[in-house]
Amino acid sequence: MSDAYVVGHITVKNADKWAEYRSKVPQTLAPWGAELVFRGQQVAALAGESPYADIVVIRFPGIAAVNDWFSSPAYQALIPLREQAAEVLLLSYTS
Repeated sequence: MSDAYVVGHITVKNADKWAEYRSKVPQTLAPWGAELVFRGQQVAALAGESPYADIVVIRFPGIAAVNDWFSSPAYQALIPLREQAAEVLLLSYTS
């Protein structure tokens, strides 16, 4: 089984709501064996253009865990808050 990753490209619209959302996501990840790999802010686009200022990378033990996490009631309940807080593009990858 290969690891799977969720990569989020983010533009924050409301800093307070974004902070609230970020504080609630880790508890949704734990049941799926996921871990935060990296969270950061863009310094420069070295090739091409990126409209997103922030990024997050989360590692999962497999793509099934990604899909189960994303469709879980715990994470689905956070989506309205996420949508109020930021423009987010979420992508999944396998390695």
